[in-house]
Amino acid sequence: MSLFDLSPPIGESSPRSPLADRMRPRTLEEFVGQEHILGPGKPLRVRIENDDLSSMILWGPPGTGKTTLAHLVARLTRCDFVPFSAVLSGIKEIKEVMAQAERNRRAGRRTVLFIDEIHRFNKAQQDAFLPYVERGDVILIGATTENPSFEVISALLSRAQVYSLKALTVPQIVTLLRRALADEERGLGKLGLKASDQLLEQIAIYSGGDARAAYNTLEAAAAASATGGELSQQAVEDAIQRRVLLYDKAGEEHYNLISALHKSVRSSDPDAALYWLARMLEAGEDRLYIARRLIRMAIEDVGLADPRALEQAVAAMQAVHFLGIPEGDLALAQATIYLALAQKSDSSYKALGR
Repeated sequence: MSLFDLSPPIGESSPRSPLADRMRPRTLEEFVGQEHILGPGKPLRVRIENDDLSSMILWGPPGTGKTTLAHLVARLTRCDFVPFSAVLSGIKEIKEVMAQAERNRRAGRRTVLFIDEIHRFNKAQQDAFLPYVERGDVILIGATTENPSFEVISALLSRAQVYSLKALTVPQIVTLLRRALADEERGLGKLGLKASDQLLEQIAIYSGGDARAAYNTLEAAAAASATGGELSQQAVEDAIQRRVLLYDKAGEEHYNLISALHKSVRSSDPDAALYWLARMLEAGEDRLYIARRLIRMAIEDVGLADPRALEQAVAAMQAVHFLGIPEGDLALAQATIYLALAQKSDSSYKALGR
């Protein structure tokens, strides 16, 4: 049995699947957000509509539609879709999948190979894809929350188009939540729940632009509400609190939040950077871990554009070490703001890479 045999039909999900999975868009018209690449006449939409696909990297924060978009691309272009986990698969599995993809190509069928968290593959594993991408055996779609310039090998990057996805806005997430409440086939419509705009906005704000997080919160709140009733403030607050308690410093949420902080600093957005920092501090993240990541940001993203950024980050780490909580948190906040507002340069990083 191969990964081809295990792949679920595109666009289908079990009634027992999480709400976020059941509500995946089936058409481009249902897709919410990312108008800069999927709006009428925009680059990726044109390529999909013209069935003119090439390998691509989808880069963006968690819950912005990377996996959904990969499913849509395969569905609308009638390609075989093979999901591939960078966490669970190695070179042996890569070769097995590529051999089947080559047979598909000779039979006149195309294969979309979707690699979630491609940044977790090491250089040797990423190198293994190159000959198959070059020959056109597969259309590779990689998804990552990390900057592909740093995490994807240059040979693979040169053969793929990078599309940057943005965090969803509050109105966009409210639109998705309203759709889920009304949809009787895939969503929560059969429960007959009502929800105020204010309550849905609260869920959207808390989700931080992550549609999956918003769906999970709504589903948990709905499960605690009476059928045909009003979604209560208490049910939403309980669902949000449960999500905070489920934060795992060794799990996915740990990497999602630090990645979001890094991306916010890199994008020079101090408000967003402070938000993600506060989320990690509230969840009990190791302060020294955060400080080490801030030092990495100062070196990789600010660099020679502002050498004092490294001093700020190192000073924050020393303050955390000497002062502990809560005073050390203020030092982390100060360094985060400084890095987000600083000019950016990755020239040293790139020069060393050559």
